[in-house]
Amino acid sequence: MYEVRGDIITGLGANKRAAVDYQCAQELGAELKAKVAQAEAATKEKKAGGKVPVTVLTGFLGSGKTTLLNRILKEFHGKRIAVIENEFGEVGIDDSLIEAGPLTTEENIIEMNNGCICCTVRGDLIAGLKKMVKNSIKNQKPLDGVIIETTGLADPAPVAQTFFADDYVQQKLHLDGIVTLVDAKHLIMHLDEEKPEGVENEAVEQVAFADRIVLNKCDLVDEAHLDEVERRIRMINESVKIQRTTQSQVDMDFILGIQAFNLDKILEMDDAFLEDDQDHQHDDRVSSCGFHVKGEVHQQRLNEWLAWLLKERGVDIFRTKGVLAVQGMKEKFVFQAVHMAFSGAPQKPWEPDEESDAKG
Repeated sequence: MYEVRGDIITGLGANKRAAVDYQCAQELGAELKAKVAQAEAATKEKKAGGKVPVTVLTGFLGSGKTTLLNRILKEFHGKRIAVIENEFGEVGIDDSLIEAGPLTTEENIIEMNNGCICCTVRGDLIAGLKKMVKNSIKNQKPLDGVIIETTGLADPAPVAQTFFADDYVQQKLHLDGIVTLVDAKHLIMHLDEEKPEGVENEAVEQVAFADRIVLNKCDLVDEAHLDEVERRIRMINESVKIQRTTQSQVDMDFILGIQAFNLDKILEMDDAFLEDDQDHQHDDRVSSCGFHVKGEVHQQRLNEWLAWLLKERGVDIFRTKGVLAVQGMKEKFVFQAVHMAFSGAPQKPWEPDEESDAKG
């Protein structure tokens, strides 16, 4: 049994764990010195094998994932990057906020709404990854990387498991790293939130499985608070690398091409990681509400309504965002809020053939 398990997880890249299994088999009488030596040697050498690197971009609601994604796409890194963007609600907002760079075309952006890729639409994630790879081969435009932006309520473990659950995905893609953005102001509150029995705390899971932590919105808190946030992060993920940021301004070499995902490390933390029953159970107290309304809004009335909403219910509202057509304004008005912290400003103009409406 130990030898069979070792053979399987060696093929998945967990060489350190495979060496342990082979040694256990040897203690039971098997002669596996060659396999032990091979597995131990492989732990010292990282190879992607020509596979396309994938970055999972996760973080709780309002941590700054889409802002970081736009920075990556607009950066002059010369890489052709594909994007899978996932939203929890049925009305897509983030697709309107994504600003594709010169090497990122619409055909390389896939949006998945009304479901979370850590559970209900994991099959769609596999299909989307396959489609991207096959299109890149067909069009002779090889991908330099794929970024998966999860919902703020995603558990990264089942998402990572996808790269070991499908043969085609495993052959063509490799998980480069899990990058978790955290909101410096609100993280501790979310880490301490009590969940119903059987429901995992998403904020804790996102920190625990992170290969890199982008500690964002540092301008909203003082140094003592930042130190306490880092201390709490280290309690969950002791060795993770952390970079403090504002407006998701982070060095690209801190998050891309890092070869940081380590299956051995994950198996040490969660021995059942590779099993098929890794579906995530969401907290059914958290729901989304989306609106898509034709027409324009009156800015003063909008401001008054939003101010009232966030004042009265801001503590209970994790995330608010929308793209609006405002009377007398040629540009799209984009607003976002995390609890009671609100920001909004005109963005790029509406296109001549684009329907002006409001959604949020």
